[in-house]
Amino acid sequence: MVIQSRRVWLAGQFLAAQLEVEEGKIQAVRPYGTAAPDADYGDKRIVPGFIDLHTHGAYGFDTNDGEEEGLRRWQRRIPEEGVTSFLPTTVTQMPQVLIRALSNAAAVAETPGEGAEILGIHLEGPFLDMQYKGAQPPEAIAAPETEQFQIYQKAAKNWIRYITLAPEHDPDWALTRYCSRNGVAVSIGHSSASYEQALLGIANGASSMTHVFNGMTGFHHREPGLAGTALRVREVYGEIICDGRHVHPAALNNFFAAKGRDYTIMVTDSLRAKHCPPGGEYELGGHAVEVRENGLAYIKGTDTIAGSTLAMNRGLQILTEQAMVPFDAALNACTINPARCLGADRRKGRLRAGYDADIVVLEDSYDVCQTYCKGRAML
Repeated sequence: MVIQSRRVWLAGQFLAAQLEVEEGKIQAVRPYGTAAPDADYGDKRIVPGFIDLHTHGAYGFDTNDGEEEGLRRWQRRIPEEGVTSFLPTTVTQMPQVLIRALSNAAAVAETPGEGAEILGIHLEGPFLDMQYKGAQPPEAIAAPETEQFQIYQKAAKNWIRYITLAPEHDPDWALTRYCSRNGVAVSIGHSSASYEQALLGIANGASSMTHVFNGMTGFHHREPGLAGTALRVREVYGEIICDGRHVHPAALNNFFAAKGRDYTIMVTDSLRAKHCPPGGEYELGGHAVEVRENGLAYIKGTDTIAGSTLAMNRGLQILTEQAMVPFDAALNACTINPARCLGADRRKGRLRAGYDADIVVLEDSYDVCQTYCKGRAML
């Protein structure tokens, strides 16, 4: 198969080019018009597939449900927003619930189906801080324990590739070191850590920070906190929810300006309510959640934000058109940067010969015209 456009994202810029795709890989990249194309997208933008490292669910399904068909439906449909790879993300819950969810996600990941690829599992909690728990159920929050994590990883058949934890509660940073030494990216989040505690967490193996500005100590000029750490330590990845509501567009601009183009990661932190009818009531971690007119989800009867209904293509639009982030930095945040964070950047995140043919065709409106998952057209 050969597809082409006069705007193909290659080496950080658009070029008139065509991609030859076979057996799920990009076999060659050639000048526009070299061979007769199977699909000519004209002036539409062809970019790498999006990677979402932090997403709890969509289409009425939540990772904690532990139901195979719900997860497979999510896989099949999420390419509608340009996502070609993702990490199903858990919410803090009792061990038996998490073990079921992890076992289900691992089983689906091991027998790939149609749609977006599961690159691993994101374990968000239960090793979090009570004060900055956000919408995480307080009754299930636990102190970090390497032995308990090993139980979860066994249930997940080693598919946990990313963990959010509060390092200030990790005795001698034992779990942080264990995970970082065993192929699990450690992300600091839902944490009351000070700037100094965060630096020690990073020195002991943490390589990312979870939904920056949310669920963490804020920035003050005398107490930089975790938000200040995210801005200052530029070689540590920082997830950020780009719906324009969790983080104001001005703060998005500040974050990208401070962090640069190589360590920012766009995430949706989406809930089961995404792509469902508005106004419904849902559940997160055993607690009732309601979606309000502003598109945000809240713990019912409170003003505690419980997650988003953001689609990745709309996040990219918000970054570029509202936050005024340069297109290359915004696109990196949902392609090559999450791939690097996971160590998957030798096959994901770029349009390059030898890479997986994960490809998105975008209209100028940021609507998704077509998504290819390993060369298979999904829309």
